[in-house]
Amino acid sequence: MPYALLAHDIPNDIVIQAFLKPEGNKLRLLVRVPMKGVRDVVFPERGPGYMDIEKTDPLLHDAATLWISDGVDVDENDVRLPKPVVVATRVSLEGDKSFATSYEAALAHVNGPRLTNETNVVWNQTMLDVLFEYPVQSDRSRFSIHPGWAGLALRVVTVIKFLPPSGSSRVFEFVGDPGLVRIDPQWYQAAARFVTLGFFHILDGTDHLLFLFCLVIPFRKFRALIPIVTSFTVAHSITLIASAYDFAPSALWFPPLIEVLIAISIVYMALENIVGSATVHRRWIITFGFGLVHGFGFSFALRETLQLAGSHLLTSLLSFNLGVELGQLLVLMLMIPALELLFRFVVAERMGTIILSALVAHTAWHWMLDRGNALRQFRFEWPVLDAAFLVSVMRWMMAVVAFAGVVWMFGVLRDRRGRGVSGGTPITGNGADAPPGAPVLESEELPRGR
Repeated sequence: MPYALLAHDIPNDIVIQAFLKPEGNKLRLLVRVPMKGVRDVVFPERGPGYMDIEKTDPLLHDAATLWISDGVDVDENDVRLPKPVVVATRVSLEGDKSFATSYEAALAHVNGPRLTNETNVVWNQTMLDVLFEYPVQSDRSRFSIHPGWAGLALRVVTVIKFLPPSGSSRVFEFVGDPGLVRIDPQWYQAAARFVTLGFFHILDGTDHLLFLFCLVIPFRKFRALIPIVTSFTVAHSITLIASAYDFAPSALWFPPLIEVLIAISIVYMALENIVGSATVHRRWIITFGFGLVHGFGFSFALRETLQLAGSHLLTSLLSFNLGVELGQLLVLMLMIPALELLFRFVVAERMGTIILSALVAHTAWHWMLDRGNALRQFRFEWPVLDAAFLVSVMRWMMAVVAFAGVVWMFGVLRDRRGRGVSGGTPITGNGADAPPGAPVLESEELPRGR
């Protein structure tokens, strides 16, 4: 049966495994792709639908070029390398574990004995293994790869293991098309990527935007919002960094719990706006607490992307926070004038605050119920009381004590400024301590001591 073209159905999902190893003046790319992802091709068959492996082997070179090498780009020191040479190809069974073992096992398998027609297997139950080689200047160069294989299935998971001469291997896992991936980025390259990620994450995060919206409604002045937004920034930075360094719980129930708490934070802020709470002037305190929760939410979004930070984890985290703040600043610049115009020309301020906050509370309430239902599906298990758990508890207790100290100190400074204390000289008269409506007395000079 001749090699022919025919439209096969697009598979739902496939997993592509690959090794990338620089050796001297060549770069080896060893790839395993499920054959069902190689569409529009009918391979020779024999008997009752079995693949004719011996007739298929000569066709694998073109299939590897068309479906694999044409979909991947590799850079050396930011210079695009030419298309690779196909060194070896073979058909493998789905049950073969060589690619899951090591690079050496996978390489030996690709160069090893081929399957024969004594193996009865259907074509879409096999794997295509290919060894490519790129000419490079040095195996110490900085490499980048764009695994553009997202079109091989509706959902493509790509796992790439990079094996540098130093021996410190790195594993990358992507869903879909990740774009150009720098294997070992410079600090400014990692920073630029994560600033962009943070900026667009805050714009795409509806729950974070609604929380920010609730913060803005009672104030609508940049100066009044500075301590509130600052406390939120500091708080989510703490938990984001802690989570990135594996200080956060790893239980399956923790992410859905955080999603529920984020919804609760929005409901609380909206209700506080509606009732006109007298504690709204201390909103920075409750914002700090909710910021800790939102920081964990940010960390879940970064969980897959942190593998692109290379050796610049902290720089990438701080850059992501910078991007988030830039996104928040843009949102504030749009929200504040819009609310001012709304309350000036459309609806009275108090009524507008109640209406807007009620709409937000309604949305967040449904989120809270839906996420709560998802959380109930998980079974909570108490952590094991071992040394690692006690160390983690001590770290968080130290963070809580530090936070309490900051809150106390900030409150003292605010109280002093509110009472007009300056340089230890008391202000006489009723002043700030007088009850509302009391007349303001002129300050009198205190009699000097004799």
